[in-house]
Amino acid sequence: MTRSQLVVPAVTVLAVCAMMTVHLPAQSSSGTGASNAKWVTPRTAWGDPDLQGIWPASELIGVPLQRDPALGTRAYLTDEEFAQRQKQASRQAEADSEEFAAPAGGGGDGTGPPNHWLERGTPQRQASLIVDPPNGRMPVMTPDGERRAADRARRSSTGAGPFNGPDDLDYYDRCVSRGVLGSIAPVVYNNGTEIVQGPGYVTIRFEMIHDTRIIPLDGRAPVSQAVRQHMGIPRGHWEGDTLVVETSNFNGTIGVTGNGRLMPTSDALKMVERFTRTSADTIQYEATVDDPKTWTGPWRVSFPLRRDDSYGFFEYACHEGNNAMRNILSAARAGERR
Repeated sequence: MTRSQLVVPAVTVLAVCAMMTVHLPAQSSSGTGASNAKWVTPRTAWGDPDLQGIWPASELIGVPLQRDPALGTRAYLTDEEFAQRQKQASRQAEADSEEFAAPAGGGGDGTGPPNHWLERGTPQRQASLIVDPPNGRMPVMTPDGERRAADRARRSSTGAGPFNGPDDLDYYDRCVSRGVLGSIAPVVYNNGTEIVQGPGYVTIRFEMIHDTRIIPLDGRAPVSQAVRQHMGIPRGHWEGDTLVVETSNFNGTIGVTGNGRLMPTSDALKMVERFTRTSADTIQYEATVDDPKTWTGPWRVSFPLRRDDSYGFFEYACHEGNNAMRNILSAARAGERR
């Protein structure tokens, strides 16, 4: 789809940070690195915990954000359930190997790629990315949250419209941003996340939409509430060896599911993320989503990111979205003329 054969160069700030850091040797991404009580977190040249590297979420493709209600409060699959997930992965791999594969979803509407274009994860025992509430599901939405979710579904490129102008299409269709959670959570392609560090800063760049977050660690004061951004404004600090990132000042335009496309958040959103290196090739990522205008309570995701410094970042051009917006608007005008 949007992955070309040209690797995108890192932005200047990343290159500068990288020159100031002490890099670890590349580690395996086999997923065998688990939490180890004897693990000693390496340090940068200036003494901060070293989280640097490329940490794609590709292995977790297939783990749903919300848990199947039938699993209740079980955070992990049984042996039988895990075997079923493995069988499904095997069947999918067989379908992907076909020369002329059916569109994703088995038939589809002609707008998606064939199966073999998509990335696949490794079968996991984790039942859902959401771990709190204990049932692995989002809390009940507020009436305003439900209204905005319905409006977002109407305004997406697969919705009913009306489409009177570019603003009637959501930020997914317009290729603006995927938001914080939508950029790091596993999706069907472009799962790269890279962390680089410099004294007083941590920088996180994403393959998805090539968004970059620059996180200061110097305890600076929050900015005015009048300043709002798609991915909010972050402030970071260390709690032991864990990087804690508190983000506020969101503009309330990006959702948290489907690449940031659905379940829109509000300008009241606050997120607290925790990055804890648990082995040479594993960072445990957690994010608490607290948006009282959208949900009746906070909820939290937790999942491991596996290091793979051989992972290549590719350009995310999103030409499909640009062309789709033009075509949707011109089709709407043609419908009006009829």
